Amino acid sequence: MTVVSVSIPNLHTTRLLLRAIADSDRDGLLRLHTNPRVMRYWDSPVWTDSSRAVSFLSATREMSDTGTGVRLAVERLTDSTFLGWCQISRINRSFRSATLGYCFDEAVWGHGYATESVSALVAWALNELDLNRIQAEVDTRNGPSARVLEKVGFVREGTLREDCIVNGEVSDSWVYGLLRREWDASATLGLP
Repeated sequence: MTVVSVSIPNLHTTRLLLRAIADSDRDGLLRLHTNPRVMRYWDSPVWTDSSRAVSFLSATREMSDTGTGVRLAVERLTDSTFLGWCQISRINRSFRSATLGYCFDEAVWGHGYATESVSALVAWALNELDLNRIQAEVDTRNGPSARVLEKVGFVREGTLREDCIVNGEVSDSWVYGLLRREWDASATLGLP
């Protein structure tokens, strides 16, 4: 099977730049993933040592090199502050499908940055990767993340019961899907 790498885009929105994650983002990644409030609804525990950032950066490069995904840093245009990251992963070119994920600093929650970033990444993925379906999963207790997906056009399709157990805590996940034929390109939020 031929491996097709994924070209890492630079995506611009009204307020944000989505760009390749760099080694210089290590401190921002550590700030995100060591914060228990940020990691509250994740399927993995809080990072406890800096080697996790090194592994994360390595996995980011591998996703692109193997054609299985792209993970982008999100920075604010006005001051170049690292706000978080978003990704398209598990790209299956035969099925024309992929999975969406994102993580943002607690200090910027509620400002629309996640919705703006996800909207830009979804537009890019549908157009440049010619995807038919993008899927996302969110902890059922994480209403704000579910609203991000719904604003972009994702539809809740079901529940994965007792999907994750992190630090002994059992949680369910909602499955969301976005189909190309249901996506409204004119509704992309924050794109110039």
